[in-house]
Amino acid sequence: MLNLQCRIDLLARLGIYLRENPSEWQEIKTRASLTNPWFSAVGVEEAVTAIADNFLQADLLRNWADAYVVPSDRPAAKTVGIVMAGNIPLVGFHDWLAVFVSGHNSKVKLSSKDAVLLPHLVKKLEEWEPGVAGYTSFAEQLKSCDAYIATGSDNTSRYFEYYFGKYPSIIRRNRTSVAVLDGSETAGELVQLADDTHQYFGMGCRNVTHLYVPEGYDFLPFLNAAKKYSSYFDHPKYKNNYDYQLAILLLNHQYYMSNGSVLLVENPAIFSPISVIHYSYYPPGEMPLEKPEHNNSIQCIVGHGHIPFGSAQEPGLSDYADGVDTMQFLSYL
Repeated sequence: MLNLQCRIDLLARLGIYLRENPSEWQEIKTRASLTNPWFSAVGVEEAVTAIADNFLQADLLRNWADAYVVPSDRPAAKTVGIVMAGNIPLVGFHDWLAVFVSGHNSKVKLSSKDAVLLPHLVKKLEEWEPGVAGYTSFAEQLKSCDAYIATGSDNTSRYFEYYFGKYPSIIRRNRTSVAVLDGSETAGELVQLADDTHQYFGMGCRNVTHLYVPEGYDFLPFLNAAKKYSSYFDHPKYKNNYDYQLAILLLNHQYYMSNGSVLLVENPAIFSPISVIHYSYYPPGEMPLEKPEHNNSIQCIVGHGHIPFGSAQEPGLSDYADGVDTMQFLSYL
C-alpha cells in the first residue's frame, strides 16, 4: 500500500517523464495518432503538455489533496469503475488521477479511440514502483465495482444509469462550451478564441461551439484569426465534415460565413457539428437572452468576466468535467 505522499511523488515523476519526452513515449504518442486519425500529433502533444503542467506537479497535487479528506493510507480502498470517453487524447485522465490520489483502486474501460496512452503511463508507474500494481486495472466489462464514474453521450447515459444507478456514481452526458463576446476583444484574444474553438478539431466538451455576439458584430477579425488552423482543411476527416456541412447549407440556401476551413452559422443551438461554429446575437449592452450559466449542457463560458480566452482547454485540477466534485464524491466512499 502506498501512502499519499508516495502517490504524489510518483505522479510528479510522471509529469517529468512527459516533459522530458523520451523516445519510448514519442513512439506511444505516434501509435495513438495512427490508431485514431482524429488524434493529430499536435493535438496529442497539447493534451499531454496540459496534463503535465496543470495536473502532474507535486505542489498542485498536494494542495488539491489537502482540500479534501484524503488519508495518508486507505486500508479499506474501494474499487471505482471508470468508463472513459475518447473524443480527445487522455480525456479520462483526470478521473483516473482523482481515484489514484484518493487512494482507491480503479477498473477502467477504455474507449477504443483512446486505448494506447493511459495503459503506457500506468505501466511506467508500475515499473518505477511495484506497489502501484493493483491500483489500476483495465477491463471490457466493469463488474463488481463499489462505485462508478461514466462519461458518454446523452443516449449512453441512460444505459449507465440503468446499470450503475444503484451504486454511488457520477454519470456524465453531452456538454459543450460557449463564448460571450462584447466586441472589444483584441486581435490577440481572438487568436486565443480560435484555440478555444479549434483545438482537438472542436471535439472536446470544453471547446467553444457557440458564440454570443452583440448585434452588428464584425466577424471578419475572428475569421482571420482562425486562419491559424487553416491546416485542418488538409485533414481528410475534417475536410469531409466541412464539405458535408457546406453542402447542406448551400442546398438549404442558408447564410453562412467562412474563412475556407470553418463555417459560421447563425443558429441558437449551442452544440454544433465538426467544422461549424454557431452564433447568435444579443442587444448591445445586454447579456444574452438565454443565460448560458443556467444551461446544464454548458461546461464553461469564455469571455471577459468569464474564463480567459485561450484557456478553455487548460483546466486545473479543481475544474471538474461536469461541475460535480469528483474528489468529494470519492472521499465519501
